[in-house]
Amino acid sequence: MQKSLSVYDSDGSTFAPLVVIELVSETKEEAIAWLLNRVRDKQQDGGAELLVEQLTPGAQGTEKDNPNVYVVGASWQRLLYGAEDVGLFKEFKDGSMRGFTYANKHNFKEFQGDGDGFLSMAECQYIIKHGLDNLRAKDEAHVPGYPKMKLYPGKSVIRRMQSKGILVQVFPLHEKEELKRLSFSWFKKIKLSFQPLDDIRHYFGEGMALYFGFLEYFTLALIPMALIGIPYYLFDWEDYDKFTVFAGFNLVWCTVILELWKRLSASLAYGWGTLSRKKAFEEPRPGFHGVLGVNPVTGRAEPLYSNAKRQLRIYLLSVPFVLLCLYLSLYVMMIYFDMEGWALMIHDEEPTFWTGLLLFIPSIIYAVVIEIMNLIYRYAAEFLTGWENHRLESTFQNHLVLKVLVFNFFNCFASLFYIAFVMQDMVLLRQSLATLLITSQILNQIMEAFLPYWLQRRRNKKAHKRMIKTMEDKELPLSEQVKLEADMSTYLGTFDDYLELFLLFGYVSLFSCVYPLAAVLVVLNNVTEVYSDAFKMCKVFKRPFSEPAANIGVWQLAFEAMSVIAVVTNCALIGMSPQVKSYFPESETQLILWVVGFEHFLLASKFILTFVIPDVPKHIQIKLSRLEFESLEALKKRVRKPQTSVWISWVYEVYG
Repeated sequence: MQKSLSVYDSDGSTFAPLVVIELVSETKEEAIAWLLNRVRDKQQDGGAELLVEQLTPGAQGTEKDNPNVYVVGASWQRLLYGAEDVGLFKEFKDGSMRGFTYANKHNFKEFQGDGDGFLSMAECQYIIKHGLDNLRAKDEAHVPGYPKMKLYPGKSVIRRMQSKGILVQVFPLHEKEELKRLSFSWFKKIKLSFQPLDDIRHYFGEGMALYFGFLEYFTLALIPMALIGIPYYLFDWEDYDKFTVFAGFNLVWCTVILELWKRLSASLAYGWGTLSRKKAFEEPRPGFHGVLGVNPVTGRAEPLYSNAKRQLRIYLLSVPFVLLCLYLSLYVMMIYFDMEGWALMIHDEEPTFWTGLLLFIPSIIYAVVIEIMNLIYRYAAEFLTGWENHRLESTFQNHLVLKVLVFNFFNCFASLFYIAFVMQDMVLLRQSLATLLITSQILNQIMEAFLPYWLQRRRNKKAHKRMIKTMEDKELPLSEQVKLEADMSTYLGTFDDYLELFLLFGYVSLFSCVYPLAAVLVVLNNVTEVYSDAFKMCKVFKRPFSEPAANIGVWQLAFEAMSVIAVVTNCALIGMSPQVKSYFPESETQLILWVVGFEHFLLASKFILTFVIPDVPKHIQIKLSRLEFESLEALKKRVRKPQTSVWISWVYEVYG
């Protein structure tokens, strides 16, 4: 908790500021008063029961500063009750991870005294966000002061005010001393060591820590392939008869690393208390809207929306839109092949050094166009998925990931499949793969690290200097800290980061046998990615809200689907090699049957391997089973106790 900075609530009590709410400077007083009252109201009255106060301008404040900036905190009791509401898991005195309950708080290992320090700042901010997200309209017809800004029962108050431009942003504050320590151990000191995943989790939450854990694991898993690829590239890269060995290694590698990652992520999630938490009931996401009704499972009031309407939106608009985008991608790919043919014709007519360089121009242009198309499609897919109005955040993410993956896979890999299996030109395949891989990595580094940093400096150089001074030298007043952090860029989540790793995994697992240096390039990219992502999280972006996670979610399924495609692709490449074709000189049908049979055998072995290697280590399974057993025993005792009390009362009445 950030104790060095505190503000006074309207009743005179002090609280630590954790979250900032910024409204536009022209917001009407009625709307401000209504929102603040809803935030302060008791939970049983539909409020968030939080502490909120207007931020007073500092000594360096000017007339241009927005007066409608508010800091939000909570009483310690409210945070502890909130920890129970969100299903937070903490370490029990016996060493197991159990769901926190306020009534049983003293039996948890780190709970001492009144519980000060029991919850991390990230957990407290997550609890406050949960309270704000669940502020929903009751009987208000519109936002006070804005008759045209309609409300109806069940509508998210925060989401409505954000979508209409009244609420500018809601973000959690940094804890400067803790951030300084994390930065030093994470990226300021370049060294060959593992990342401080526990510290990352403590500051940014489990979702962020699992991303960096997967990035580190993926990089380490690539090292054997990179070590094999370097000598293979140096000595045999022109000998396509020998790429079958590398393709065979790909088949085993892409399966084993994903199975071992599931075990590692389960160990991390158990230690962080999220492995069991994933079974908790999921609340409606903030953007979900509908007519207020009663949830038949929980009995609580929440918005309801017809699933039939949602399906109509998906199949009548979203699916045709995705198909149209795939057609446009195919059209662009054919233009690329026309450009390749034009460049090759010029080089054949007059082979010089410059015409040799011209051969790479179409691939570079195509790689840039792919990135631009992916970016535009990403925003369109997000808009469509939001318009479909999914109830749960997990469902929203699943549909968004599916849309984006289908298009990105087709857009990035369609040309490579065409070159490999239609044109069967391994020289062009190697050249295209190398150009696409290198160009996409350069563009991603520019877009993810250098561009946000440059925009931040250009937007407010003075603020940036003061921010560095604040983070490294001394503490500025709360008003100055809020002003600096409010101007920082907003982190949009790990979606794009996972998407980048997914595409890199595809380049390596699908076609690296014809370009063995692919794994080496991805390792170098990932090493720089660790430091650039760490830098932007600590220095460039606002602090994101913590998001509990037990695994990498739908991305695990996406990587496994890619590994299945990799089996088919590598088997086909093996079957196309002259070395294998020499064994079937007279019958192409036998070759096809042999390749298909070998591919089916490998797929069967892959699926058997997924069952042989448990997703959760044995010692964690035992702990989870023991916890479930103790919970059932405690429930039995709780059921028996009232019955025993009734029986004793009856005996007392009968026998005096």
